[in-house]
Amino acid sequence: MQYRKELMSKYFILDTNVLIHDPQALFAFKGAMIGIPIMVVQELDHFKGEPTQRGRNAREAIRLLDRLREQGSLAQGVEIKGGGTLRILLPPDTPPDPAVEALGLEDHDNKILMTAIEMKKEGNAVVFISKDLNMRVKADALGLETQDYKKETVAEDDFYKGWITLSVPASVLAEEEPRMLPSIAQEYKLVANQFVWLKSERNPENYRIFRYDGVRNFRAVKSPRISWPIGPRNPQQLMAFDLLFDDTVQLVNLLGPAGTGKTFIVLVAALHKVLVEHEYKKLLVARPVEPLGRDIGYLPGDIQEKIYSWMQPVRDNMELIAHKVQSAQERSMFEETHGAHDGDRKGKHRRNKTRDPQWFLPSIDELSRTDRISLEAITYMRGRSIPDQYILIDEVQNLTPHEVKTLITRVGEGSKIVLAGDPYQIDSPYLDFASNGLVVTSERFRGQSLSGTVFLETSERSTLSQLAAHLLAM
Repeated sequence: MQYRKELMSKYFILDTNVLIHDPQALFAFKGAMIGIPIMVVQELDHFKGEPTQRGRNAREAIRLLDRLREQGSLAQGVEIKGGGTLRILLPPDTPPDPAVEALGLEDHDNKILMTAIEMKKEGNAVVFISKDLNMRVKADALGLETQDYKKETVAEDDFYKGWITLSVPASVLAEEEPRMLPSIAQEYKLVANQFVWLKSERNPENYRIFRYDGVRNFRAVKSPRISWPIGPRNPQQLMAFDLLFDDTVQLVNLLGPAGTGKTFIVLVAALHKVLVEHEYKKLLVARPVEPLGRDIGYLPGDIQEKIYSWMQPVRDNMELIAHKVQSAQERSMFEETHGAHDGDRKGKHRRNKTRDPQWFLPSIDELSRTDRISLEAITYMRGRSIPDQYILIDEVQNLTPHEVKTLITRVGEGSKIVLAGDPYQIDSPYLDFASNGLVVTSERFRGQSLSGTVFLETSERSTLSQLAAHLLAM
């Protein structure tokens, strides 16, 4: 009777990529039967030697399976925490399903699907769980119920932007602190460090922005005092600068499409904090390295030389900042010598900004030599503690929530970390808008006093770039 009861069980059969994404997925289906095809274990063994996060997750999944093995036979099934049973599933002895055989039995993916089909033929209710879109398509075509693994997901049309915007009469904007703000906080259930963007009903360019403290107070947001001729170019950048220059906000999440200036404004704030205000001893910038291959170890040179090309977007933004500062210096020198206008000699009485050290911005190579900036691969951050640094992690949309957790737990005393990325442009085949580490982290830290989020939606690239994005949209 026990055997018949088991045959009528509902099985959640996990694909390899689910355990690579989250090894704890073994325990995510409380009270259910979990099936792990033996081919999944083989693939985990193949990945375990990699020095990447995929390799680390594979090793963790194998360790978890080994601990469960100590409780009994995995082939017969062992109880897992939270209730339920986990089994390692062997390929069927019967001839393979013709549809799967047509796909090719040499492929591990197809063997995994064949195992799931066999479990269904035995009378079980089977749900195939995979992060691989193509595997879900094939499973559905073969008559299997299939789902994405969505332990940590956020609806794309309901994610946290970090701000709300309202149109109000111009008279409201004239008030020192608009009287309607408390009712807005209650109606919209505002949380700590969320912004209210009030726009004039007749002139959207006339606006004011306030930041909520999470209790009852609002603070008017103003452009930060920056020694360089650089500042926010739109209301969302103004919100971002407000968080980036606030040392009490230790975690900042910046989300937005390409061209909105995420990396640029973070570098401006970070360099100013390091070089002018001396609040942090150095700037650390890291990006995922997956597009270079499994790892960057095969490339020649030291770590900095290995990731030189991969860090080019950061270098481009650094050069742009330096160019703006240098151009302002040259204009200042010209005005001091010739006057701002014909016959204007007031420049002689102005402070000589060219002699002000705050206006001097070293090159990225000089900053690297003096250990004021460090460009690193995320691979090399594991296991470290990073105190007194301004940390930028770029392209975070390509990281899993588990990987982001690993990075944030590296942040030491006196450090600030900024996570930036475009959740609409994900390179990982097993992540999407709803499950990537950037969006999930923003949601999880929503309302925490030491964290803030800003979604930037206004492109600040050239008119040609914006036109191309519109006309060539697929």
